Amino acid sequence: MISVVLRAKNEAYWMDRCLTALRHQRMSEIDVILVDNESTDDTVPIAESHGVTRRTISREEFSYGRALNIGIKAAQHDVVALLSSHCVPIDELWADYVYAHLGPAGDSTICGVYGRQEPMPDTSAIDRRDLWTTFRDERIRQRKDYFFHNANSGIRKSIWHDEPFDEEIRGVEDREWAKRTIGLGYGIVYEPHMRVYHQHGIHQGRDEGRAKRVAKVIDHIRTNTS
Repeated sequence: MISVVLRAKNEAYWMDRCLTALRHQRMSEIDVILVDNESTDDTVPIAESHGVTRRTISREEFSYGRALNIGIKAAQHDVVALLSSHCVPIDELWADYVYAHLGPAGDSTICGVYGRQEPMPDTSAIDRRDLWTTFRDERIRQRKDYFFHNANSGIRKSIWHDEPFDEEIRGVEDREWAKRTIGLGYGIVYEPHMRVYHQHGIHQGRDEGRAKRVAKVIDHIRTNTS
């Protein structure tokens, strides 16, 4: 009863692990949409062997927000999980937690939920530190704080229809969307039991180029109101 959108570019190493974990969820009705950005490895054949719906986005048209919008448009269900292809749900209850917050029995004032990200054994010390200090043990409802992370999140398609992801900014489209929807009176939930493994963490170590790009977008979000 949920859709899962995966963004991918050359994720063959992780794709089977991710899709196998989705197949073993306790929730049986899950449709998966892969939005592929011109992968040159076995990402697409592996994904298709699991029966996913495939959409493509070219390098020229790619943005993180545009890739998500393409995938969400193809989703069959109102509850749509957004999962990085290199993130692997830890247990069979991951989808249940997404649905508990965003399904018909959930709070209608919640527009999105994001979950805990755990390091892998070979994750660098820098990334392990960042994951452990960012994703904590307590469930939180955010009414002002617009931190949100689409490596492991879920939204309602019915809200997305009016509030799609920004296709022009170069990253952190999740926080821009969260700030916009919180400004409309919705809340965001952090659910620590909605857990995935994430090998490289959310800051990708000491990638200075990525840090500059993300900082520039966050500055734009902080200084612009919706």
